[in-house]
Amino acid sequence: QVQLVESGGGTVQAGGSLSLSCAASGSTFGIGVMAWYRQAPEKQREMVAHIYVGGTTTYADSVKGRFTISRDNAKEMVYLQMNNLKPEDTAVYYCNAQQFGTAYWGKGALVTVSS
Repeated sequence: QVQLVESGGGTVQAGGSLSLSCAASGSTFGIGVMAWYRQAPEKQREMVAHIYVGGTTTYADSVKGRFTISRDNAKEMVYLQMNNLKPEDTAVYYCNAQQFGTAYWGKGALVTVSS
């Protein structure tokens, strides 16, 4: 079992920045791709960014150029730096990790962007 715990988030004005961190613990051997997803009120959960073990990244079109995902494999951490935040970025952000075909999720961190 893998446990994921997000930290960071909070409330910021539009145009501001926030960062999220996610710590993996437990049986972490074999964790592959890690990702951030988000779910806004009354909307489906959507992918924000992926990062593979080697560092290759993918981003949703809505966050390209504003968000940066990174990971520290030695510390078993994944990060999301969010710049130039917009009110439509308001959501609960979830950390995700894939291990041998199983997906693990954190409990989420709330990000609120005021206009």
